[in-house]
Amino acid sequence: MQKAGVIGIDMGATNMKGAVVSNGVLSAIATIPVKRQSNADEVLADVYKLVDGLLQTSEVAAIGIGVPSMVNVNEGIVYDVVNIPAWKEVPLKRLLEQRFGLPVYVNNDANCFAAGEYYYGKGVGFNSMVGLTLGTGLGAGVIINKQLYEGYNCGAGEFGLLPYADSVLDEYASGSFFTLKNNIDGKLAYGRACEGDTGALALYRQFGKNLGHAIKMVMYTFDPGLIVLGGSVRVAYDYFKDSMWEEIRTYVYPAAVKRLKIEVSALENSGILGAAALPLIK
Repeated sequence: MQKAGVIGIDMGATNMKGAVVSNGVLSAIATIPVKRQSNADEVLADVYKLVDGLLQTSEVAAIGIGVPSMVNVNEGIVYDVVNIPAWKEVPLKRLLEQRFGLPVYVNNDANCFAAGEYYYGKGVGFNSMVGLTLGTGLGAGVIINKQLYEGYNCGAGEFGLLPYADSVLDEYASGSFFTLKNNIDGKLAYGRACEGDTGALALYRQFGKNLGHAIKMVMYTFDPGLIVLGGSVRVAYDYFKDSMWEEIRTYVYPAAVKRLKIEVSALENSGILGAAALPLIK
């Protein structure tokens, strides 16, 4: 048995993944498909199965879980979980603690991304930072003075829901910009950009401008010294960084722009690491 670690679970869109994390090192990762059409108890049974398997591999002191939903952090209740329609209101913390007899920490998946970067990635050494996830939507996790700031309803950092153009930033500063607004698969757009396709490159230039606007909203709200970009769209950073910074430079305080650092996440399994970091950052 290894020294006691923390189970980190990432409830993704297609799979729930978990591992035991000890000093930033992951055990073998266990994966179970998310059964979107299952009832609430069946999905919960899969979570139990995932944890049961991980408990066989290492000594465990706590469980952390990141869920794509609004969360009552104090009570560990998740609401209207994305891609799991049956999870309308689930007291996840209570159920897991009763089942396993371990302390359980539940939070939003974007907050877990920020926690993972803060402890194990580009955020190491910073007191405050914002992690932006550029996936199907635009998510954010906020860390202020070494503490995760969730807001009263775990809704802090929902920049993707701010009005922008004819809709909201979610549809312009995430993968949805490609799929919803331009009717092209994100992987296809990236592949074409890599080949020098002028149309794809133009899309990324516009995406960078949109993301730059979102980052200005982050700056006006939280004034972080560091922003870390995560999510699948980050791999195309070289194609949108110039237009992104061009837009950021229209921020009203030039000195703040000069001091701002923007990094691209290099972490693998940041969701698992961040979930396992929840006991530390509280």
